[in-house]
Amino acid sequence: MNWKQFFTSSVGKKFIMSLTGISLILFLVVHVGLNATIFANDNGEMFNKAAHFMGSTIVTRTLEIGLFLGILLHIIQGLVVTAENNSRRGKGYAVTYGNRGSKWYSRSMGLLGTLVLLFLIMHIAQFWVPSRITGLGEIAYADGKVLHNLYGEMLVVFQESLLVVVLYVLACISLAFHLMHGFHSAFRTLGVHNKKYLGMLEATGLWFSIIVCAGFASMPVAMYLGWVK
Repeated sequence: MNWKQFFTSSVGKKFIMSLTGISLILFLVVHVGLNATIFANDNGEMFNKAAHFMGSTIVTRTLEIGLFLGILLHIIQGLVVTAENNSRRGKGYAVTYGNRGSKWYSRSMGLLGTLVLLFLIMHIAQFWVPSRITGLGEIAYADGKVLHNLYGEMLVVFQESLLVVVLYVLACISLAFHLMHGFHSAFRTLGVHNKKYLGMLEATGLWFSIIVCAGFASMPVAMYLGWVK
């Protein structure tokens, strides 16, 4: 089997999904850490400076391009694998095992991934497009730096619409369930089959999914309720 045959095979597609999935997991760690700086309650100074750093250096901008390519590849491969799995199932099994066979979110990765994709489109339109393309208002700080006020844009988006906040929270819940299966599944695809290690990965994936997604969900809620300024 040559490289082309491998990457177009079912195993190859899952392998690519695993690699891109792990890279996106690492991105989530960075992203939630950066966003958590809003809780410094310093009128967004720490957040805006961190966001400026992430968007102004050639290294981070290059990684950003890689991130978008990774997301696109992950989505495409996910849709292809889901379609192939559905076609193999045909009319389904004579006996439905439900959660005795696998967790419902393991069987719903396509749906959960689609919900996360729809949220991602909304998120990019609300924050990435203004910060990179259409432009944002600026704010000056005591050290003389004048930066794009992305924090102020977040306040506007989240404080003016309860619906947007609810959609963000629902998206975080969808992402959490998507990660609960995807976290350990990625390592299983890459060759981790030892029951001890798989058990550790499942537990780590569970807590990672809960903590990271709860962190993301807490931010729009905190802004809407005025807990941060």
